Order: sequence, then C-alpha cells, then structure tokens
Amino acid sequence: MDPMNTELPSGWTCTALSNITDVPDQCIPQDDESFVYIDISAIDRVAKVIQNPQRMMGKDAPSRARRRVAAGDTLVAMTRPNLNAVALVPETLDGQIASTGFDVLRPRSGIDPRWLAYTVRTDDFVHTMSKLVQGALYPAVRSKDVRSYVTPLAPQAEQIRIADQLDLLLARIQACNDRLESIPAMLKRFRQTILKAAIKGNLTEEIRTTKKWSSEWAVQPLAKLGEVGRGKSKHRPRNDPRLYGGEYPFVQTGDVAKSGGLITKHHQSYSEFGLQQSRLWPAGTLCITIAANIADTAILDYPACFPDSVVGFIADPSKCLAEFVKWSIDVVKEDLEALAPATAQKNINLAVLKNIAISCPAVAEQIEIVKRAKALLSIANRIELRYDAAITLVRRLAPMTLTKAFRGELVPQNPADEPANTLLAKMAAERADKARLPKARQPRQSRPPRTPTKAATMTKSRQDHDVMGQPYLAKHLKGLGAPASAEALFKVAELPVGDFYKQLAWEVDQGYVRENETMLESNHEA
Repeated sequence: MDPMNTELPSGWTCTALSNITDVPDQCIPQDDESFVYIDISAIDRVAKVIQNPQRMMGKDAPSRARRRVAAGDTLVAMTRPNLNAVALVPETLDGQIASTGFDVLRPRSGIDPRWLAYTVRTDDFVHTMSKLVQGALYPAVRSKDVRSYVTPLAPQAEQIRIADQLDLLLARIQACNDRLESIPAMLKRFRQTILKAAIKGNLTEEIRTTKKWSSEWAVQPLAKLGEVGRGKSKHRPRNDPRLYGGEYPFVQTGDVAKSGGLITKHHQSYSEFGLQQSRLWPAGTLCITIAANIADTAILDYPACFPDSVVGFIADPSKCLAEFVKWSIDVVKEDLEALAPATAQKNINLAVLKNIAISCPAVAEQIEIVKRAKALLSIANRIELRYDAAITLVRRLAPMTLTKAFRGELVPQNPADEPANTLLAKMAAERADKARLPKARQPRQSRPPRTPTKAATMTKSRQDHDVMGQPYLAKHLKGLGAPASAEALFKVAELPVGDFYKQLAWEVDQGYVRENETMLESNHEA
C-alpha cells in the first residue's frame, strides 16, 4: 500500500510489517517429542482458522516442521498467496510447530494480534503478494516479500476497538454466508423430490381417475422406448486437426455435465471430415454419459455429434417423452454409478444402459407430468438465481468491511489516543536497546540419528522411450485414481528428482497434467 496515495485518519501512519513483527526462532523437534504439526492444508481458507492439524512424534516429523509458534502469531502461507491461507494461532496451539511454508508474524508490544491477522486478509495484501510470486508449478512469495508489505497502522487503542468491531461484524457475515451456503443442498433435495414424484405418478394422482388414465404403468427397458446408440468418433488420432473447426457442433462429456439438463452451447465443432467418421444426432436427443461422470443427462437443443463416451437416446413419440426418460435416469444415477467397475477411468457399457427399466404411463399422462414438474422446477430455478445474486454480495461483504476498517471508517477516532508514530518510535527504541545487549550463546540442538528410510527406487530415466515425449506422469496420476501431490507422484514415478521435475514441467506445458490448487491431476485428454 502506497502511503502517498492513502488518506489516513489523524494519528495513523503507514509502516512495513517488518517494523511491527518479530521473527520466531526455528526449531528441530526431538524424536521423542509429541507435538501438533500445522501444515498449509490445515488452514481453512474461508474461515481463516486452523482446522484438524496433525499430532505426531518428532521422529516422524517432516523436514518442514521447523516453526515454533505462539498464541497470537499470524500464519501466512507463502505458496499460492492468491488463495490467502492465513490464520491466527489460538491459545490451544501455543508452543506447537508449523511448516516452513508459512511466514510466522509475531506481533510486537503495542500491536493487537488480531490487527495483524486482519491485515493479511485484506484484498490489498492478497493482490500485492500475488504480483510478487515466483515459480510456475508452485508459485510462492518469500518471507522478505511478506514483511516488506506496507500497511496502515492505527493507534494501539484504536486497533483494539477496530479488531473488536471486526470480530463482531465478520462473525455475522460468516453466519449469513453459512446459511446461504446451505441453500444449494436444499434446492438439490427439492429437485430430487420433484423428479421422484414425477416418475412415480404422484404429480398426477388426483386427476388420473378423472382422465381415465391407467394406474398400471408399463415397465420396459430403455431400448424398447426408442433408439439407443453410442456416439461415434472413429478416427485416430483424435487430435487430428482435420476433424475440427467446421459447422457441426461436437458435444463432449463436459458439455453434458455442465449444461443444466439442456445443451445450448458447446466448445468444439466438427468439420466435414469429422462428420464423415461420426454421426449428427437430431435436436431432442437425450445425451447420457457413460464414462468419467456416469449418467449425466441433457437434451440436445440442436443437432450435434458426440463421442463414444456419450450415449444418444431418440424417444419413440408414441411411447415416451425424452424429458420423462431423462428424469427416470436422473433418479437412478447413483445406482448406475455403482455398476461402474472400480478403475481409474470409470465407465458403464451400452448393454447396462439399454436394459434400464423405465416405468412409463401413457404419453398423455407423461405430457401432464412434464408440464407440472417443469412448473415446480422453475420455482427452484428462480430461487437459485436469487441465491447466486445474494451469495455474490455476501462474499464481498468481508473484503469491503476490512477495507473500511483499514481506512479508519469503521469506528470513530479518539484524539486522546497515542499516535501510531509514537508507538513505532517506542518499538524502534526497544529494538535498538535489545540489539545492544550481548547475545546469549544458544546451545546447539542435537538429536539422535534417525533410522534411515528406504528411498524411492530410481529405475527410470527421462531418456526412456516411454518417458521422453510421452504423458508418463499423467498415466501414473490416472493409475493413482485421484489428484495427488507432487511428493506422492514422485514416489511412484521411479525417476531421479531432476528428471522428475523436468518431465512434470513438460507435461504441464503440453496439457497432459494440470494443477488443481496444491494437487496435480491427469488431463482427460492425456
């Protein structure tokens, strides 16, 4: 924050964090020492608190367990500062050990610990740190960058008043946010209830007698209700540029999953060459995914092609409506997912889908059911739109409140408060006095040697034909079956550390591997 461009209240000043914080000494836990280890993953980035830190013995401690913390310290994760993993150390964790991935800000006398913790939560701090990151795979800032940050500083008494008010307001904002966050789950249950009522006939029960509709619904396999077939994408390789860029929409599994039930947009298109090895399905086709996300469904709003990971269903209008069949499949989605083999790439075969039993009333009753269900679902949609608008506003309340606080607009100033410049002068004098004192020689910490651990076997080289120029690490990630840390991937890669990181950087650049916050995952196209 540039003090020249900041209008501060009377009695305030601007200073670097290094002038109002101390640096705790590092430590090495003894083998027989039991302690609580605070890693970056233990920080709840939304609530800004430490959750579920790990208790361990010193002999099991990772090499990063070196920062002895005290109650009132502020932890600032230096990796990916845009995520703002920061937290105030509570009394319950006084004396425990944090990762060297944190910069530990220890407030000096005259600085309210909460003031410091709120400082590093401001948008200005996050944006400033984000501009200073170094590294591509693991963008991070240095402790020097954190402590060079220039922040407004209020008089000590006003710091306390502001922190008290922030405690109150931010707790209310969080409570409001928590209540709003429960709405999506409620809407999901509401929609599921509507769909179950629709396919069981509950929505038309009171008019079934009047309309003389049969209460006995015919149960038939999906294949008997219309045409069922897999999409086609026969050409190899699938990344052949001749396939793409034409006028024919090419709908992929991700387009189905994100469509909301009706496919109105796509991200890829086929050329005439692509169409020749595929098929153009008509508008109104029900698309059902059978790989990755099992049984996601959506109806085409226009003619389109799709790959063999998507099944198309064209309803026989004399037997059923596509919407009614879609909802019948949506209700049994979890059952279909359970039929997929437990492999890295889950999928179900076409035969399973063809034999799904669909209970269908007469088409006239299906039309009425679809009409009533859509009316009820539209209510959920309207609530969802209002929720989206509300949650967007609420998520901005905390940053806006912090901004007002550090402009001096949250509580009134008291002219009787000792100015912040005087407080800084006192801290500087205390620091100078401390520097003149002879330093006590600290005995060197020693620890018994640890039992050597078995190192990962390095049997591969980056020059091997299955590594160089290949999605080697991406295949290992697929085999793990879930996103993994770089450390976990290294253990199974069997590559020397230098080769490993060169290969990882290349695969990320090629799009075979992508980063998901602090984890790595295989790209679907690898």
